[in-house]
Amino acid sequence: MAGMSDARRWASLGVLVAAVLLLAIDSTVLYLAVPSLTQDLGASATEVLWIGDIYSLALAGLLVTMGNVADRIGRRRLLLIGASAFGGASALAAFAVSPEMLIVARLLLGVAGATIMPSTLSLIRNIFTDQVERTRAIALWSAAAASGIALGPLVGGALLQNFWWGSVFLINIPITLALVVAGLALLPESRNPNPARFDLLSSFLSMVAIVPFVYVIKKAVGGDVDLVVGAALLLSVVGAVLFVRRQRSTASPMIDVDLFRVPEFSGAVLVNFITIFALSGLLFFFAQYLQLGRGMSPLQAGVAQLPVAVAAMIVVVLVGRALRLLGRGRAISVALVVAAAGLLLLALAETADGFGWIALALVPIGLGIGLAETLSVDAVVSAVKPTKAGAAASISETAYELGVALGIAVLGSIVTALYRSSLDLSQVALPELVRAQVEDSLAGAVAALEPGSPALGLAQSAFVSGMQVTTVIAAGILALAAVVAWRLIPATRTTTPVEH
Repeated sequence: MAGMSDARRWASLGVLVAAVLLLAIDSTVLYLAVPSLTQDLGASATEVLWIGDIYSLALAGLLVTMGNVADRIGRRRLLLIGASAFGGASALAAFAVSPEMLIVARLLLGVAGATIMPSTLSLIRNIFTDQVERTRAIALWSAAAASGIALGPLVGGALLQNFWWGSVFLINIPITLALVVAGLALLPESRNPNPARFDLLSSFLSMVAIVPFVYVIKKAVGGDVDLVVGAALLLSVVGAVLFVRRQRSTASPMIDVDLFRVPEFSGAVLVNFITIFALSGLLFFFAQYLQLGRGMSPLQAGVAQLPVAVAAMIVVVLVGRALRLLGRGRAISVALVVAAAGLLLLALAETADGFGWIALALVPIGLGIGLAETLSVDAVVSAVKPTKAGAAASISETAYELGVALGIAVLGSIVTALYRSSLDLSQVALPELVRAQVEDSLAGAVAALEPGSPALGLAQSAFVSGMQVTTVIAAGILALAAVVAWRLIPATRTTTPVEH
């Protein structure tokens, strides 16, 4: 951005990286708290899924709207408003006294987060006009997003080792306060200088297309298909069709749908979605596997996931070389193959006695995912002019958050279904109420059974078996994403905005 010194531009990036790191950590910090909050709040397996899913569902439903709002009222202003609201919603979540209250608080956190995410990427697009600098800046942004997913359990583990589960939310308050203060001092304001009138109908249709779709996936994977699910699917399809028609007919569309005709743009969005779908669905239950399946403490489980974060950070020094040597599409494809190989190794290691093989498997996962995310996000936000940066960023973030929501819903439901189908308690005498808790989830089994009991051993074995199958499925999904990247994303070595 003209008029900004180098020092202020990179200091501004520090604020934006901190913001996305906060949101990424918050998306996974709750994972380690699931066993304790399940016991304290009496949450069922379905309620636990909603507690984990509603945050990303709200983000996905509102990102398109908020990206356009940011372009109109100012990206800096919206980011600071969102950070303040995020702190308030965190306080509500920390002191929740029921599963329903926590679900509502997580919903509000998602709404606040939706105002932050597109603002961070669009500000980067406008602050860093040089292609090389922008790719490096987005690499740091992506490293924060990827490593934050892995650092969440570490932060959560450290807090849960000494405090109650609500502390994983309470820690957000001083961080958001620091973000607001630093943002006021360092971030420049940017907006579309000629904004059109905000299209409320398009905003409504975007949410109609996204939210019922996620509801359908959650219900269908759980086998709960009825007329309501059918009606929700029809509503989602109608909403999507009407939204696209609206974007083609209005003078000022929220999303330029013609961008999806550009292979690099559409391929990058699709790869972004598939990659995060596979990763987030697995990580949601991986933290529970470490605690409940391998008997780690929350802090130990958090530390155990550090290889993913460290590997994602290394991407910052590799992204430029990978882009020059392979080109964007091929670099993304190779990165995803590396991550898929890591997942296959992880599936084999999940029954190993020691932790060494698991730690080794996490390195290629973090490295591959981090590189693929950096290059795909860079492709999306670089494909448009700076004035449309918020709208482009919202597309990327919608794919990301929709991938998180559907990954948790689909892969999480597969883990649960495999656990229940392989759990055989026929040779164990248990009271009916205890049996129901054990059959509901592994967290329920740990809460209801004595440590070392035969029934608990059966439950842990069933859960690990389900995790292994689901991990292999996730590897296959990443391999599919690699094919998509190779075929759809050109092997270009530069970033050029698409003119529209």
